[in-house]
Amino acid sequence: MEIPQLDTSRLLLRPLVREDAVQIQQVFPRWELVRYLTHLVPWPYPEDGAQQFVCGSALPDMQKGVAWHWSIRPRTQPEKLIGVISLRLGEEDNRGFWLIPEWQGQGLMSEACQRVTDFWFRDLQQTCLRVPKAADNLASRRISESSGMRLVWSGRKAYVAGEMDAEIWEINREEWFRRHGE
Repeated sequence: MEIPQLDTSRLLLRPLVREDAVQIQQVFPRWELVRYLTHLVPWPYPEDGAQQFVCGSALPDMQKGVAWHWSIRPRTQPEKLIGVISLRLGEEDNRGFWLIPEWQGQGLMSEACQRVTDFWFRDLQQTCLRVPKAADNLASRRISESSGMRLVWSGRKAYVAGEMDAEIWEINREEWFRRHGE
């Protein structure tokens, strides 16, 4: 399946390409972005960390049809990468994202999440979306709550910032379509 560009009123979600590694490397290695990410993200972030992620993980998984990754770009500045949003097949971790702090607090990530979640259910025909997060990541929690997700698991997991309380939120296909009048 060719991964399409997804658009929202304010964003362009472009399928990740090799060239995006340069901009990711420039904007991603910040504590406020990585602290709530899985402990598998290397920290301090290596000089070739974005290249390793894009070429060693994201692009191969996209080619296998087990993951979908998009760069997040403002419509007003389509050349500027401000974040990444991803979907993955699996039992407990289907969506993840990050957005640089300068662009946070404007509802952009909620907009991006709505679009990729719709793609998950409508285009990929998946039955359930599960999203893990650090319990302290209140902004991510608000996105899950506002999109109709419910908390289905609490426990402890390892993050870049160390072991923390963790949660898994979910919404199923029927709930998603019902929320959107279908």
